[in-house]
Amino acid sequence: MKVKRILLIVLILAICINMSGCKGKKGFKKLFSKKDKDVEIIRSDEEELNITEEDGMRNTVVYFQNKQGFLVPIMRKLPWEEGIAKIAIKNMVDNPTLREDLSSTGLAPIIPAGTEIKGMTVDENTGICKVDFTNEFLNCESEKDEENLIKGVVYTLTEFPAIREVQIFVEGEAISSMKHGTQLGEILGRENINFVKKIEDARSKVVVYFKGDNDKDYEYFVPVTVPTLAPMPNILTALEELFQGPPEGMGLNSNIHEVVELQGVEVKEGIAYVNLSFNSMEEGKQKEVMEELHKAVGLTLSQFEEIGKFELLIDGKTLEEAGINFEYDESIPTFANEY
Repeated sequence: MKVKRILLIVLILAICINMSGCKGKKGFKKLFSKKDKDVEIIRSDEEELNITEEDGMRNTVVYFQNKQGFLVPIMRKLPWEEGIAKIAIKNMVDNPTLREDLSSTGLAPIIPAGTEIKGMTVDENTGICKVDFTNEFLNCESEKDEENLIKGVVYTLTEFPAIREVQIFVEGEAISSMKHGTQLGEILGRENINFVKKIEDARSKVVVYFKGDNDKDYEYFVPVTVPTLAPMPNILTALEELFQGPPEGMGLNSNIHEVVELQGVEVKEGIAYVNLSFNSMEEGKQKEVMEELHKAVGLTLSQFEEIGKFELLIDGKTLEEAGINFEYDESIPTFANEY
């Protein structure tokens, strides 16, 4: 009996030591494990966005920067292949072919030349995407370039419905700061794209869209984050900021704030009725003015999920009643820019 008891005690001790050893090994697991499996971004994720697919191509939003240092979202048709999120990032890496392709837009790549993706995983439960880059990722020329690089990668990846947040690694290691001083949080989300000014007592932020300053024929809209005194982001405040026009001297343009005034906005059953007035009705009959007005208002409203459509009113009247011949899509625009 004593022998059996001794053997039983030894067996229990051996099991405990073995379990302790297993826990110890797991504690040394690398932050970015090669055993993590890539999760494919499937087509069913895109149904809510009403994205059309033709000839195996996907309408995908990627980000570049202009000469003034603003990030610009551009919809491009990319081959729908396995690992579409990786393909999107690869299409932002600086190389001669891409620069030539973008030459007519006045835009430039944001990911340093030679950068490669070593791995990418998406947690299906949390929506966190881990992406591991090679050392070339760190080769930015300024702090502004670093900021645009990080935000551009995060915004591009979170355009995919399966991805909510992003964690960036370089050569398998998480990075907390970059060469020029840009600080990175552990988990990154969509926040403060093209932050343009500071208000000491700001309580909320809204995103408005202005036209970018460009010496090329290509016209594009720039999303700008504006701090406000409003307790929460709201539709009226966002439109008020839009019609105030862009801050001076920042390379942003607006042809509408000088000729149009916002009278108010009312939301009914998911439709925003935006009431405006023109300084002169002749200005309202100009196609260029109405096109910019329609696009800028629609894009600015796109940040509010409760809005599915919008209608422009002039002094409380429909455009037709006001004598303005301008047909437009009442749906909220899906893309700011296409190229």
